[in-house]
Amino acid sequence: MYNYLSILFLFFVISCTTKTPTYFSEKALLEELIVEDGTVTTLQELLAAHSGKKIVVALWASWCRDCLVSFSKTKQLQKKYTDVQFLFLSVDKNRNAWKKAIQKHKLEGLHYNLPKGMNAGNLVNFLDLRWIPRYMVIGNHGEILLFNATKAIDRKILDALQL
Repeated sequence: MYNYLSILFLFFVISCTTKTPTYFSEKALLEELIVEDGTVTTLQELLAAHSGKKIVVALWASWCRDCLVSFSKTKQLQKKYTDVQFLFLSVDKNRNAWKKAIQKHKLEGLHYNLPKGMNAGNLVNFLDLRWIPRYMVIGNHGEILLFNATKAIDRKILDALQL
């Protein structure tokens, strides 16, 4: 009986702490992102600029082998969903490595850098970012349709893009 109650309690705790958000927090929206040209923007500005479009957000880094391998699948998604905006958010602390990786892998889309890296910042904290690559799908009005996928061609991404 004790084991049963322990399992039930653990399930309850996990289910309460893994609620998937449907909108970004205010702090996450205001996180500064570095544009390729060195200017600064925020996630809020990006979402507003692309309001009315679905957005696939790909979090990655130039030092992440899984990220680099996934680019071919991301490119397949881009070809299939030409009406979707792709935002690439790099967690590279080395901006030169970030820019070189964009060129080397011929990544098409909009590119931004999270200058605090993978372990700090309001957006990283909101996402509870523990693994990259990480993919999200944002709806036409800034709502989060898919909070977490780790593969570029994940059934959950395809389903969210069909909504």
